[in-house]
Parts: sequence; structure tokens; C-alpha cells
Amino acid sequence: MAAPNSRNDDSLEVTTELSRINLDRVHDWLSRKSYWAGAMPRSVFDRAVGGSLCFGAIERGTTVGFARVITDRATFAYLSDVFVDPARRGTGIGKTIMAAVVAHPDLQNLRLWLLATADAHGLYAHYGFTTLTVPGRYMERRDAEVYQRLAPAAAQ
Repeated sequence: MAAPNSRNDDSLEVTTELSRINLDRVHDWLSRKSYWAGAMPRSVFDRAVGGSLCFGAIERGTTVGFARVITDRATFAYLSDVFVDPARRGTGIGKTIMAAVVAHPDLQNLRLWLLATADAHGLYAHYGFTTLTVPGRYMERRDAEVYQRLAPAAAQ
């Protein structure tokens, strides 16, 4: 499915068709250049993509951005792995991806959206995200070393 552009030109398209997204490139970005994914093994990335609604920003045939939404498509969505090619940042790609995400028909009328970010609060605020209303209600279970333990198994 192609999503509408929010830029003034036709050179950028956002798609949810996995076959059109260069997942090798996306995995490389996330595992080597993001602060949140760490050294995510490719097998873990592939499982995550398979269980999510993914958005790829394609410019002249090249994947230049990505976002992944973990959702039941009825009540809840978690926005994850939003990434724009570092060489293309500041050109509106992130905004175009976000416009496509929030406009997607399967993501309408959800009761709750969540995301975690260290540095893009301004971008997400434009799409209705705020700080947690009741932070004390949320809990986490974190395993910061899981990818290191999986690395030998993933290499087999």
C-alpha cells in the first residue's frame, strides 16, 4: 500500500509493501547507527518486521527512511524504529513517514499509541504524542544484554 506524500514533490513515497523496502539497509542502520537497537541480530530484526506494520520511505528507488508499528490494529500501537538515512535528515522525510503512519487505515481510532524517544520529541508532538499522562502506571521489563547472548546462536 502506498501512503500519501506530505512533501511538495513526487520523489518520495511511503509504502508498507515489504518487498519494496530495502530491509538489508534498514537492518544495517538500526544495528549500527541507532542508539536504541544495539547490535540487533538479523534474525531478531526479521522476526520484528514480520510481526509489525512497517513503513518504508522510498526516494527514486532507494530506501531512505523506515518506521515500524507494533499493533493489534484495534486498540493499541507502539511506534518503533523510526529512522531516516543520516545523509537525508532535515529534508522532511521523517514528517512524511509520520504523516503516513498516522493516516494508515489500519491505525485509525486506536485508544493508545506509545513510543520511546531520546531526541525527537518535537517531531512526534506534531502528530499528537505527549509525555505519559500517568507515568506511574507504566512498567517495563528490560534485558539490555539479550542481543549479546543471542549473537552466537544467531550466527549459526
